[in-house]
Amino acid sequence: MWFLPLGSVDLIDPADWLRPKHNATSGVDFPFYFCIIGNMETKPALSALAALAQDTRLSIFRLLVEQGPDGLPAGEIVERLVLPNATASFHLKELTHADLVTPRQAGRFIYYSANYATMNALIAYLTENCCKGATCDIACAPVIAKRKRRS
Repeated sequence: MWFLPLGSVDLIDPADWLRPKHNATSGVDFPFYFCIIGNMETKPALSALAALAQDTRLSIFRLLVEQGPDGLPAGEIVERLVLPNATASFHLKELTHADLVTPRQAGRFIYYSANYATMNALIAYLTENCCKGATCDIACAPVIAKRKRRS
């Protein structure tokens, strides 16, 4: 992948961003800054939103977000959401292709976990122009719903 930094006509290899460029007059290196911030582009955002626009995939993703970085084995996802194996496999593949879920092999099991970097980049992409860069009003601040206790 290649990026064109602002104010330049030279293509920069992302591998060059990792090489130190420290000197007293350099200031912030835009390509390095861009790489760390991880601004999401339109195509990956559309891919992530399309993957989440299906009720089973959204349920799987929400379950994995609740589980934290350790994730769950595929069999437990199937049990908890009462899904056929083939259906779960298909939807996990779609979430993996959208980079919302990360699989990892552990012995005979495949564990899936939510990719929090992609999730946070998507949220940042969707809210980056909120209130036109000014301090947000309470109306657009995220609301965390509290669960009501059962009596």
